[in-house]
Amino acid sequence: MPVYLDHNATSPIRPEARDAMLRAMAIGGNPSSVHGAGRCARTLLENARSTIARAIGARSQDLTFTSGGTESNNLAIAAALSCPDVKRILVSVLEHDAAFMGAHATGLPVEIIPALPNGQIDLGWLRDRLANWDRAADGRPFACLQAVTSETGVIQPIEEAGAMIRAADGLMLVDAVQTLGKAGFHFGRSGAHYVSISAHKVGGPQGVGALIVSCDAPCDLPRRGGGQEKGRRSGTENVPGACGFAAAVEAAVRDEEQYTGLAALRDKAENAIRAAAPHAVVIGGDAPRTPNCLAIAIPGWDGGMQVIALDLAGVCISAGSACSSGKSTAPRPWTAIVGEDLARCGIRVSLGWNTTEADIDTFIEAWTREYTRVAPRLKEIA
Repeated sequence: MPVYLDHNATSPIRPEARDAMLRAMAIGGNPSSVHGAGRCARTLLENARSTIARAIGARSQDLTFTSGGTESNNLAIAAALSCPDVKRILVSVLEHDAAFMGAHATGLPVEIIPALPNGQIDLGWLRDRLANWDRAADGRPFACLQAVTSETGVIQPIEEAGAMIRAADGLMLVDAVQTLGKAGFHFGRSGAHYVSISAHKVGGPQGVGALIVSCDAPCDLPRRGGGQEKGRRSGTENVPGACGFAAAVEAAVRDEEQYTGLAALRDKAENAIRAAAPHAVVIGGDAPRTPNCLAIAIPGWDGGMQVIALDLAGVCISAGSACSSGKSTAPRPWTAIVGEDLARCGIRVSLGWNTTEADIDTFIEAWTREYTRVAPRLKEIA
């Protein structure tokens, strides 16, 4: 079996999630049906909804099940635009494409919130922009921000941003996909009007996510179809997926202390790379990070080539988010922080619920062996 260190792309499904899905599949039934099997399915669905909502400090009635973070982000943008006063969108340069491209696809003017050298959003820029906001010309402020940058693990100052945006009577979408189970995200404290989360980042099944909408947020979404999920997303709900999602969240909350301990393994990998290559650059290393993520670049050594070499050695890592894999350009968040040349040399090592010290040792051995082989051919570092 390969050593899997790409949990920010997808975390392998937890046994608890798999078992919960199998139990739900055995029950069957459509949660919209009124007979016994349907009522059982509805009970499972609503219990799952309550479990997930409670874990992030939200009300169960505010949570809509979706197919994942991307759909949740797009639904949130559509919901915000149901407010006729929204005339332009603020989007962080660090955003996942689900929100970044979703904002640009609206046809509204999009302004980019820049990043600081440490990998966090520039709160000073946001403060100044909101202070000079022309409500008559610009409409109601609407900002899209990621709570944790998927490519770096950097924890963003969401609560501070949320307070600014709320004070300006604005709206905020928070992509919390990489925060769930990792950095203690709380919906109520965030100031967010919309939040997107996804099951497979926390050890749940792929293809399941949720959108959380605050009670004071506009949310006039199309009601085409059977009207499920209070009309916000028609279509028969994925009951087994929701149950797997809830079980994964419960396991993540239970194992929170163990997950925090991943920082020691992350640091072990980082220190080993720095010892072999003192010129290595940790992208976002000066900011608060989730315990599981290491983004590091070796000037002159292409990140994609590192991924291939490690894959051949039986170790799975990445060169950015999974959604940007295969693109010819460097990941936008890395480029915004360290520039495109160095960003092309980055790799992301992301740990998860089943990562062991032996996995990290295998990674260090494989990476060091490959670096020793290619180091003589790398261009001289000034």
